[in-house]
Amino acid sequence: MQVDLIIAGAGLGGCAAAMSACANGLTVLLTEETEWIGGQVTSQGVPPDEHQWIEEFGCTKRYRMYRNKVRETYKRAMNIKNDCAQFNPGNGLVSNICHDPRVTLHVLQEMLMPYVLTNQLTISLNSAVTKAEKDDRKISSITIKNLKTGKFTDAFAPYYIDATESGELLPLAGIEYVTGAESKADTGEPHALEEPNPSDIQAFTYVLGMEYRSGEDHTIAKPEMYDFWKEFRPIFWPDKFLSFYAPHPITKEKRKYTLFREETGFPLWEYRRVLDIEQYNLSYDAGDVTLLNWPQNDYFLGNVYDVSDSESEKHLFEAKQLSLSLLYWLQTEATRPDGGIGYPGIKLRKDIFNTDDGLAKAPYLRESRRIKAEYTILEQDVSPDFNNGKTGKKYKDCVGIGSYSIDLHPSMAGRNYLDIKALPFHIPLGALIPKDMENVLAGCKNIGSTHITNGCYRLHPVEWNVGEACGALVAFCIEKQTEPKIVRNNSELLHLFQKDLRNDGFELEWPEEFYL
Repeated sequence: MQVDLIIAGAGLGGCAAAMSACANGLTVLLTEETEWIGGQVTSQGVPPDEHQWIEEFGCTKRYRMYRNKVRETYKRAMNIKNDCAQFNPGNGLVSNICHDPRVTLHVLQEMLMPYVLTNQLTISLNSAVTKAEKDDRKISSITIKNLKTGKFTDAFAPYYIDATESGELLPLAGIEYVTGAESKADTGEPHALEEPNPSDIQAFTYVLGMEYRSGEDHTIAKPEMYDFWKEFRPIFWPDKFLSFYAPHPITKEKRKYTLFREETGFPLWEYRRVLDIEQYNLSYDAGDVTLLNWPQNDYFLGNVYDVSDSESEKHLFEAKQLSLSLLYWLQTEATRPDGGIGYPGIKLRKDIFNTDDGLAKAPYLRESRRIKAEYTILEQDVSPDFNNGKTGKKYKDCVGIGSYSIDLHPSMAGRNYLDIKALPFHIPLGALIPKDMENVLAGCKNIGSTHITNGCYRLHPVEWNVGEACGALVAFCIEKQTEPKIVRNNSELLHLFQKDLRNDGFELEWPEEFYL
């Protein structure tokens, strides 16, 4: 198969890259290991984590179109009581558009449909890249395996984007990369370790969907590892893992959680709620639906990449068991404010992810392999301690903007949360370009960030912006018969590329009203 661009991984970055490249006239092959495109919003079940200005500015035009289409889908399909411009489908606390994963799947398919119908875009689901052939500093071809049929296909393109969730193309192509935490000697970052630790990787999570149906009993069978997880207590945790207590991410103090809203405590049910039935006129007696992605089901006992297949499978199984055990604990042993025990009315909604066990199709991996890039984003670039004004470092080669705190979850090296302030930031083109390759770009969480700055560059709008910029850059390079590094280092070409980005709806600067 011969195309202009091959994108490995159809998460938000991969889909955005495909949209941008196709809009610029390229033929594209987009591979995806699961049967759903959309990555962290769909197959992993994580509603968008976004900054406070997202409704007005701080993302690309296509990301804003995606958000609008999510709302439009609900407004077309559901009988909404009180329609408003910033309608939040689930009234979740984490986002202004907390919604069912299947809605994003529908929206992304619709946004990509024009290119699929004309055969400009080929989406290969249930497919993984298993081999990459190199010719000096370029990938010359890849081999793709259909995970259902076992069939192998060779594919060729002048450009490749690794938009997989864990940077799967990097080891296959022999591209230099980093895992885990760097040292102070490596980066000079104030919060870096004294010694590097490649295994110091953030927890991952297996999400599941659940509905509350008061007065009913939907208790699942006792999970195989329930007794282990019931007694599990990390050394840095204030109580048993399966409890309503966890460290506060910023202060590390013991923090009280509740299932539903009470006088005190953080209401977990509302945190990632994707259906708030009070907002709709329904003919069916449905209950609220939420997604289980809480401190209590973060899994940090081992990693799933750069380990043996057996070890990876072990940790995936244990992470699934943790989420199911947390559900079972809620159903059978959680203390209610009325003095009772358990919430048997919590129903595992297997239909949300269309899986036999009810869990998401893929784990939510917060931290990927990261390329050794032309430019590596450091804590100093985004920290208020190193930058005057309202934003972090401004880059000459900026291709987008974003904002989020440095939010690191407990790690596989036994470290607690690290949640510290980060200024609204910019995205440097150099972080998307590997040092040692000429025709490969990083289009997901595998960009040139550190373990620390990954904590603010890993969120949904930024991943989308990164992927969309990659797709645009490939189109620009093919049109101008040049290469990514040359575009970055040639001021005239860089200016032309950034002009194209602005014309296509990219925001490369924070707007004037932001600084007022």
